[in-house]
Parts: sequence; C-alpha cells; structure tokens
Amino acid sequence: MLEGLSEQTARHPGPHAKARAGQEGHRWWRVMCLTGVDYFSTLGYQPGIAALAAGLLSPLATMVLIALTLFGALPVYRRVARESPHGEGSIAMLERLLSWWSGKIFVLVLLGFAATDFIITITLSAADAAAHVVENPFAPPWLRGENLWITLVLVGLLGGVFLKGFREAIGIAVTLVATYLTLNLVVLAAAAWAVFTGPVRVDDWIDALSAQHSSPLMMIGVALLVFPKLALGMSGFETGVAVMPQVRGAPTDTYENPAGRIHGTRRLLTTAALVMSCFLLLSSLATTILIPQSEFRSGGEANGRALAYLAHQHLGQVFGTVYDISTITILWFAGASALAGLLNLVPRYLPRYGMAPEWTRAVRPLVLVFMTAAVLITLWFDASVDRQSGAYATGVLVLMLSASFASTVAVHRRGRRRAALGFGAITSVFAYTLVANVIERPDGIKIAAIFIVAILVTSFVSRVHRAFELRVAEVVLDERARRIVDGAARAGPLRLIANEPVEHTRREYRAREHEQRGHTPIPKGGPVLFLEVFVRDSSDFSADVTVRGDELHGVRRLRAQGPTVPNTIAAVLLALRDRTGEVPHAYFSWTEGNPVSHLIRFLVFGDGEVAPVTREVLRRAEQSPPRRPYVHVG
Repeated sequence: MLEGLSEQTARHPGPHAKARAGQEGHRWWRVMCLTGVDYFSTLGYQPGIAALAAGLLSPLATMVLIALTLFGALPVYRRVARESPHGEGSIAMLERLLSWWSGKIFVLVLLGFAATDFIITITLSAADAAAHVVENPFAPPWLRGENLWITLVLVGLLGGVFLKGFREAIGIAVTLVATYLTLNLVVLAAAAWAVFTGPVRVDDWIDALSAQHSSPLMMIGVALLVFPKLALGMSGFETGVAVMPQVRGAPTDTYENPAGRIHGTRRLLTTAALVMSCFLLLSSLATTILIPQSEFRSGGEANGRALAYLAHQHLGQVFGTVYDISTITILWFAGASALAGLLNLVPRYLPRYGMAPEWTRAVRPLVLVFMTAAVLITLWFDASVDRQSGAYATGVLVLMLSASFASTVAVHRRGRRRAALGFGAITSVFAYTLVANVIERPDGIKIAAIFIVAILVTSFVSRVHRAFELRVAEVVLDERARRIVDGAARAGPLRLIANEPVEHTRREYRAREHEQRGHTPIPKGGPVLFLEVFVRDSSDFSADVTVRGDELHGVRRLRAQGPTVPNTIAAVLLALRDRTGEVPHAYFSWTEGNPVSHLIRFLVFGDGEVAPVTREVLRRAEQSPPRRPYVHVG
C-alpha cells in the first residue's frame, strides 16, 4: 500500500505525469490526445445537456460558448502556459501573487475546486458511460435502469487499475481520441445529409424558434442568459497546461526558459479549442434539429447520449453499438486522466506545506481516498448526468476564473495595459458565468465547500501534528561560517548562545553572554558563538538553510534563515555535530508569557517559546540521547 513513499510520487506515471529526467517528451499533437480524453469526451454528453438547458436555442447558446472559448479561455491559458511552463497551472501563478499564510490558504481553497472538477469528471464520465450501456439495443434487459450500479462498477474498475499500477498510455490516448473523433465525424456527416435532404426539418426548427421568441434580439438575449449552463464544454484547458511537461521542447530549451515547450503547448491548446468548437457547433445543430425535445429529458433515449442517439437512428444498430463502445471507452479513460491529474496535484502542494501526512506521498492510499469520494458523489447524485453537470461546471469555471485573474495581474505587472484590460474583461465574463451557474445550480458550490472544508481541516491538523519535525532538507555553511566553527571546535564541544536576530551593540552582546554564563553551566573562559535565526516565511514548512558566519564587536556569529526558529536551530546543531564530531551545547533563556500563546506563535509565526520546542525537535530527530545536542535553559 505504501510502495513508492518518496518524493517521486509527484511523478506518478499517469496521463498527467511529469516528464522524467532525460525524457524527451512527445510531439504536441500526441500530448493533445492526453487532454483530449478529458476535453473531447464531453461530446458524449454536452449536446444533450445543451439541448436540455437551452432548448431550441441550443445552437445559439453554443455559439456564445464557442466565442468565450476562443476569445476568453484560449488566450488566458496560452498566457498560463507562458507563465507556468512546468505543469503547475494557474494555481502556481496565484501562489506566487500572495505571500505568507494568505497564499497557502488561497491555494488550499483552489485545490478544493480542482478536486471538485476532477472528481466530478470521474463520476460524470462514468455516469454517461453507464447511460450508453443501458440504452444500447443489444444490452441485456436486466441492465435497464441500473445506471447507478454500472457507474459504481466503472468507478471501482478505475480505482483497481490505479491500485495495481497505472502506466502512462499516451499511445492508447491517441488511438481513443482518433477513433472517437472519426466516428463523430461520420455521425455528423450522416446528420448533415439527413438535414440537407429534408429541408423541412430546418424550417420546422426556425418556425418553432419564431413561435417561442418574438425577435432575433430576444433570442440572443436568452442565449446569453442560458449559456452558463453549457460551461462544462470548456473543461479541458486546465488539463491542457497540466500535461505541459510531456510536450517535447526545442534542443535549446532550458528549465528557466523552455520556449519550445511553451510554443508546442500553445499550439496544442489552440488546435484542441478549434477542433472542439467545430464539433460543439455541428453537434448542437444536428441534435437540436433532428431529435425531438422530449427525448432530451430524463428518461428519454437522447438524455446524456444525443450523438449516440443519432448514430443508432441514422447509421444502424451495429454502427451505433461501435459508437457506444468508443464513447464508453473514452469516457472511462477521461476518468483515468482526471484521477492521474489529482494524483499529481495533491502531492505537489500539500506535503510541501506540511499539510498532509507522509502517506499522501504514496499513490495507493490517495487512490482509495479519491475513489471513496467518487462513490459518495455518485450515490448523492444517483448517477445522473444532468444533476452532476452543474457541479462540474462550477469547478471548471472557478479554475478558469482564477486563471484569467492571474493572467490579468501578470500582464499588468509587465506594464501591458491593453492586455490587462482584455484579460480583465475576460475575468468579468467568467465571474458572471460562475455566479449565474452557482445561482441556477448550487450543488457545485456545496460539493466544493465540502472538499474545501475537508482539505482545510485535514491540512491544519496535519500541520500541527508535523510541527515538531526537523523540516530542514539541507544545512550549508558558507566559508566564513566553516572557519568560525572549525576554530571554535579546537577548544572542545561547540557552545552556542541562541540570540534574537537584531543588530546589537557591543554592550548588549556582552550582557547577553554574561547573563548566560551566570544562569547556565558554560565553562568559565570557554569560547562561545552566537546563533541567530531569521524567519523567512513562517507559512513554509521546510526549506534548505544556509548559515553565514561573521564577526562583530568581537563576537563570532552564525546567522541562518529558516521557516521557524526552533526547527532551524535544531537542524544547525545536528549539522555542526556531524561536522565537528562532538555534540554541541545550545544555551537559551526562558521567554515570559503564556505557554499557550507561545505555542500559537510558534505554529503561526515560527518563534514562540524556542527552547522546549528545539529540544522536542531534537528528541524526535535523533533517537540516540548520547548523540543528541544538549539544550540548556536558564
């Protein structure tokens, strides 16, 4: 269960895995198929949801969605690809905008929405795959109406594959996407033939539109109002930037400037958006004109499977069954893609913040957690595609809103005023779309709130539980510090006085040394060093520490920066022990004040009552008491 419990967990070998060292990556169009199993698979249910939400105005509402895709989402994520080229996505951009705890909490909230997006991708795709199973004419009669347990079986199979060990399958993704899009082209061509050979269908549609709406302006207004319900048709963009590390870059690419990879990813995003836009418009026209509106409602044969309905009606049951199999397969693989995305996203942030236990670095426990959530959501929504679409759209829109806001701030900081105004306008449109979607279908925000509360609570409990870990990856002494340490070590074990990291006068340093010699057993006349720690960002959980040495007022000082004072002192003491071969002594003074308030200060600000916390960190880090640095307090 805990196999692979290491930093390599973030490179879990799934569709969204980061490229390994020395891995050349793949051509951008092949990587496009990784995001395509998520993005293009929405054709399985998007036309039906659009018809259910907008009725006869579905093609017009879809055109609004396409305009937002091409002139809103696409420019935003092309910018995200430039600003965050290593697969971190828009969340990393926003993390850089906010510092200290505000940035960490904001990221945790966004992770809640990202979890909503990816988990609902799994459950919605499985539910739509189940709809294709039960509506197939060759399906056994005992499967009729059993969508719920079929969905649960598909979710369970998905979890089983990841528990066994999911291998990157870009070749499978390419095959699935190519087959699925080809079959959709055949279905749409047959639909176009049916429309052109029976022009009365178009006339009937236009007459029905005119009967419902008094003028073209009224139609446009209604389409603008209902298009937020179609927002899940933009679901693949966050996935598109998540797969960036898989894109083959140019030979001249560097980690700091992977220009070739950025160019390839932007081509990937543009091509995927154009292809999907064409399919969305054509499928919306075909399904609205050729399928009776009653068939889109719950229980209708086109509910959640509009294109499959056309395939069976116009190309026969055999071809329709082939289409169903292709749709079921790509929808199931879309769930695999989403789960791999989650398995890359969670280890990227939570362990780094100290807000997840160590077992979250292993893949299998996380799979069980996510699969449990998927099962509960499937039961909550009774495997209904229509009911889950609102929750799905909420997660998608929040991530897009955050990406557009981050892009606005990024170009504004570069002094590009016109670009900032453009991205600001896009941000406003996404904000309106999100608010309209939440008001119309609040299930999404409810699920996201559950994920957010669960992530925040478990994160802070984990942070408190892990507060006394060493939390320093490496301690490096600069040349001056090494000389000071080696010189003092010639007189015996090192003796260090922990001191506030401010610029003291000669009198203050001497008074501090005199006080410690009076209160603690420093040998008379023995040399001492002053150890001072600056807190860089107390919201960080771990960091490398560089110790710099200097001499001021005849006092030799070692000065370090770290996320917390006691953990950094403990790490420096252990490093000095290993360098000198003798156990060092550290001398502290008690701090006045309430111990509870000091504990809170330690957890939030990284200082508090330093002496006992330093001793506890050392006790946990070094199991052998004779090798444990001494802590003296007076």
